[in-house]
Amino acid sequence: MNDLAELKRFVVAHTRSQGLPPEHYDPLLSRIRHDGDGTPGSWVSEWSAEAERLAASGRLLEASVHFNMARFPFVDGPARSTALERCTDSFARWAADVPALSRWDVELPQGRVRCWSTGLDSADPKPLLLMTGGIVSVKEQWAPVLLQLAALDLAGVVTEMPGVGENTLPYDAGSHGMFSAVLDAVGDRADTSRTYALALSFSGHLALRAAVHDRRIRGVVGAGTPVRDFFTDEQWQRSVPRVTTDTLAHLTGTTPDTVYPLIGDWALTSDELSALEIPVAHVTSLRDEIVPPGEAQLLREQIRRVRLLAHDDVHGAPSHFAQTRLWTLLSVLRMRGGYGPQRTALTREFARLRYGRGTPE
Repeated sequence: MNDLAELKRFVVAHTRSQGLPPEHYDPLLSRIRHDGDGTPGSWVSEWSAEAERLAASGRLLEASVHFNMARFPFVDGPARSTALERCTDSFARWAADVPALSRWDVELPQGRVRCWSTGLDSADPKPLLLMTGGIVSVKEQWAPVLLQLAALDLAGVVTEMPGVGENTLPYDAGSHGMFSAVLDAVGDRADTSRTYALALSFSGHLALRAAVHDRRIRGVVGAGTPVRDFFTDEQWQRSVPRVTTDTLAHLTGTTPDTVYPLIGDWALTSDELSALEIPVAHVTSLRDEIVPPGEAQLLREQIRRVRLLAHDDVHGAPSHFAQTRLWTLLSVLRMRGGYGPQRTALTREFARLRYGRGTPE
């Protein structure tokens, strides 16, 4: 059974990223008394009840958001399994009325990678933005971002980390190969030679390693990315929140006592980091409880072309979500080049949020 206090604490970054205000989720969280498998007053029950209410009124996207929170942080029993199914089904029903979005699968010997996409066109292949979340977020959480890409003349694909949501691949030392597999699958419908990865949290670790081996990835934008110390610092690992350790153990098929020895050699080496000639942008939370503070400094020291944004916040920077959203999109535009008017407008809005005034890029 999950630590309920931790669930309530760490879900906030995800609720805010999906537009739920505190006046909505605070009363809901206060009604949750335990984490039984869907029983009254439980995590899954309360989130699912609100999702059912929204679905009944035809608000399918909002229902999907709440079912997503019900299955958070990972499927550990029948109730969360049902919540995930309802999350993906509600989103698919909403997307059925959004012609710009398409769902498709990449079938691999190790499993299936399910994706949502926009702008894939063999007659007019566009540069690609490949987006992934972390170990506790499903693709439906981020897929609405795809609707912003047409104005930037980008195609987009969003998927999940191995073992998360509907991704049935194993999460192991070779998981970075998933990125290349997805690019292979859309190579006839997008200009994958100009791919930019927007890879959050643990998927940023996979994206950086993938970029070492796959030159089609021309830039990586990440946030809260474990790089080396998370995988090797035993003292830090002892302080990692239980929800993170339990999720990693679930995804790797191990136990909380054995997961860190397993992933110890997943750390990115100095040779790998220094081999990256592409631009990298990264958002760091100065009070991150999950990712060690030295990871950002490691990126600064060992990657040639790096830009960093730091927030005085906890993991996921929930109090700075609007800033992070603007900055990550700006970073993609900087990497791609061009789009001056859009970049100027986004830069001014970022400066207004960050500094309370407009400043040039």
